[in-house]
Amino acid sequence: MLAEIKAVARRHLATDGANLSLRAVARDMGMVSSALYRYYASRDELLTALIIDAYDALGEAVERADASVTDRADARGRWLACCHAVRDWALAEPAEYALIFGSPVPGYAAPVDTVRAAQRTPLVLIGIALDSGSTARVPFAGDVPAALAADFASLRARLGVEIPDHVLLGGSYAWIHLFGAVSFELFGQLNNVVNARREYFAHQMTAVGEQLLGL
Repeated sequence: MLAEIKAVARRHLATDGANLSLRAVARDMGMVSSALYRYYASRDELLTALIIDAYDALGEAVERADASVTDRADARGRWLACCHAVRDWALAEPAEYALIFGSPVPGYAAPVDTVRAAQRTPLVLIGIALDSGSTARVPFAGDVPAALAADFASLRARLGVEIPDHVLLGGSYAWIHLFGAVSFELFGQLNNVVNARREYFAHQMTAVGEQLLGL
């Protein structure tokens, strides 16, 4: 029943965005709304379940892409495989991508329950940076603003990884470039500008890997 409720809710995400209504979901399932509340106590609880599923699905796609690169020393190949996995998943699941990387849902604050799933993708990318030994080659060595030290210390504690500040700086820039590029394509900013989008994306991510991660 939980899976069916979420499947119907995802169809509503595709047509109505994150403006999710438990009453509408219940109606599509032939249930009274009070029956639905036995499974999800509120709209926010259902949204949280959908957000966790979306983060997990993206994380699984990225983990699978990274694992598919048999030469574990090929940091650039692993990075590009993961980048394409993010883009492919977003294009296949645009409503779920928009739920986790689009405009914030009015009145909704994501609980800590979403953190574990949300960390799956960045942990893969951090692992690539660490495995590549890029700490000596990232172009930000010695150039990390002192004011960021506390932020990066907190981030390391949340992720449970030991990674130097300058790698976190380059990695955070690369993260923003990756998801910014995907969002630009998904939300229509490349319309009437770029048609060869996969090739354009591959070129961008190669440049990002070289210039921000030293790959």
